[in-house]
Parts: sequence; structure tokens; C-alpha cells
Amino acid sequence: MHLFTEIFLLTVALGVITQFWLMRRQQQHVAKHRNTVPAAFTDKVTLDEHKKAADYTLAKLSVGRIDLLIGTSLLLIWTIGGGIDLIHQQWMQLALSPIWRGIGLLFTLSLISGLIALPLGIWSTFVLEERFGFNRTTPIQYIKDMLLQLILGLLIGTPLLWVILWLMEQAGQNWWLAAWAIWMGFMLLMMWIFPTLIAPLFNKFTPLQEGPLKDRIQDLLQRCGFTSKGIFIMDGSKRSGHGNAYFTGFGKNKRIVFYDTLAESLDADEMEAVLAHELGHFKRRHILKHLLLSTIMTLIGFALLGWLAGQAWFYQALGVSGQDNALALLLFMLVLPVFTQFLQPVMAIMSRRHEFEADDFAVQQAGAEPMITALVKLYRENANTLTPDSLYSAFHDSHPPAPVRVAHLASKIETVTTHGEATA
Repeated sequence: MHLFTEIFLLTVALGVITQFWLMRRQQQHVAKHRNTVPAAFTDKVTLDEHKKAADYTLAKLSVGRIDLLIGTSLLLIWTIGGGIDLIHQQWMQLALSPIWRGIGLLFTLSLISGLIALPLGIWSTFVLEERFGFNRTTPIQYIKDMLLQLILGLLIGTPLLWVILWLMEQAGQNWWLAAWAIWMGFMLLMMWIFPTLIAPLFNKFTPLQEGPLKDRIQDLLQRCGFTSKGIFIMDGSKRSGHGNAYFTGFGKNKRIVFYDTLAESLDADEMEAVLAHELGHFKRRHILKHLLLSTIMTLIGFALLGWLAGQAWFYQALGVSGQDNALALLLFMLVLPVFTQFLQPVMAIMSRRHEFEADDFAVQQAGAEPMITALVKLYRENANTLTPDSLYSAFHDSHPPAPVRVAHLASKIETVTTHGEATA
């Protein structure tokens, strides 16, 4: 057995063991605290609501275990089990150019993997989410979404893959640098066109009606120096009872979006606080920092791919007898998450720090109490557990645990009033 094969299998095993251990910790911790609402939430969340959140969390953990087993099994079948090599040999028999055979290989693997994962996705939507009162999608809507995603994947993914594979074939030894530049340009383009061209294919975006709430939000935007293409309510309720808010887009093409489910549950003070939190990410340059980090990590990734593509052992150690550009790209995309999964806690630390900074900004602009009540409503209505295991949360959660985040906001009440005026 090749040394890299041993390293790959060991890392896969370590990752699976770690994930099952963390899931077990989360299961035990949530179940242990299921019958007691945390002290900080006793006047905000009922025991029945707390139990629902615990049961929902435990149910999702069960799905997560199955998903982990399926994903790991597929990874090993595709690589060490020779699945990629088998499908590659079938495509090699067709009278196509190397680039089109490579695109066919990549889409074949993606389609088969998607079909294998489909039953669990259907069960999660129509059984698990339905059981807890969140699912509002219909089978027809589910099929329409799936077909639309497939069509968009083909229309957008095919040209991108063609360009990258062409660069790998024609651009010489430093092809990876050109491919990285193309990839980053593509990502920026997607950020630019997503709000106006792609998102409306899936949801209806209605401009926020004129009135006191819109005036209040526009005043907040003006204070924060934020320009956007508008404030919209998205019909998220046609698929799910979960609520959220976000701003999307890039440059002057930014827009602010509230889920209709969220807009219905929050009052004006709370909506202003939630929006102020999202604007806090903008004002504290979190979006720019994430973009810069992504740029650096992507550059490193393409450089590594550029080196591995020329190493025969890379293919052989992963169960592939041939050696070409599409195989290199496919194997790299499959293997990279295996080795980068242990960076998740590091990324979570940065993300949590940004969430605290955005909360602090929201306190300055809208006050601590509206932010707290808005968060509690979000936790309650999305059935987010108030008692996650600390290690599981540190590994998986990009946001601080509910008790920690609410305590942080509560500490600001004595020192900050609304709109950032210090108390005496």
C-alpha cells in the first residue's frame, strides 16, 4: 500500500471517529438538559419550546450520522474502491476531446452522488422538518428546485470547468495561477449577479413597503454609510418556517433581505437591531476579511493542485490507473476536505469573534435589549438548542452558543443605551 494511501485512510478514519465522538457528546449534553430551561432564558422560553429544540437537535444528529456514513462510504468507493477509475475508463472510450471527457466525468460523479444522497434529503425535508412544523415546501416545489439547480449547475459549471481544464492543458507549468485568477473573477461575478439574476429564480423578493419601518431602516443605513439597491422581503415561508435576514451582493449591487417569516415575528426595534448586526459585518470589514482569506486559501489550493497534478503517485494512491487533468481536479476536490476538516475550529474562532463584533455594533446602533429579544425569538422559532455541548459547538458552530451570546449582549445594557449613547 502506498504511503499516501495510508495517510489518506488514517485521516479519513480520524475524521469519522472525531465527528462521531462530537455527535455523541452533543447528544448526551442536549438530552441531559432537555427538561430544564437555562436560567437566563426562563422568562423568555417555555419548557415545551426548550424540549422541542432539544428533540429537533437530536433528530438532526441522527440524520447527520447517516449522512456522514454515506459520504465517507462514497468517498472510499470513488477513490480506493476504484469507482472513479471505472467511470473514467467508460468516458475514455468515447470519441470526445480530453476536455469534454473530463467535464463528462466530473458531472457523472456529481450526478451519481446527488442521486445517492437524494433519499436522505427527501426524508429530512418531508419527514424530519415536517415533524417539527418547519417544512412548507411541496413535492412539486421540491422537484422544481432540484431541476432548476441542475440546470444552473450545467449552464454555469460547464463553461467554468471548460476554461479551467483548457488552462490545465494549454497554459503551461503555471496554469494554476491563471486558473486561480479565473476562479476568483468567477466568484466575484457570482456575488455581483446573485441578488438580481439567480436568487429571484428561486424566491420572490418584494420591496419593503413605504412607512415608518422603512424610514427607520433607511435612517439606520444612512447613519452606517451603507448604500444598497433596496430592502426586500423574501417569501422564505413557501419552503420553510425558519427565519433569517441577510444582505447580499457586491459593490453597488448590494441588497438587504428579510425572510417573511422573520418580518412577521419581529417588531420594529428588533428588526432594526437584526439589520444593525448584519451591517456590523459590513462596517467592521468582515466581508472583506473573509474575501481576502478565501483569496489566499484558494491561491494555496490551486498551487497545491498544480503540483499534485504532475505526481503519478497522487493518482495511484487514490485508486486511479490513469493520469489526466480532470482526474487531478476531481481527486483534489474529493480529498481536500478530508485534510482541511480539522481547520474548522480555527475558522469558527474567527467567525465567532466577528459575530461578537457585529453584536457590539448592533448595540451601538439599536440597543442591547432589542437585539437580545430578537435573538431569543430566532432561537425559539428556529428550534435552536440553548444547551449545545461546548466542544461540538466549537467545532461546528460559526456563531457563539446562545447563552454566551445573550450574556455578552446583556453585559452591555448597563453601559450602552440605544444609538450608542453612554449612560451616566
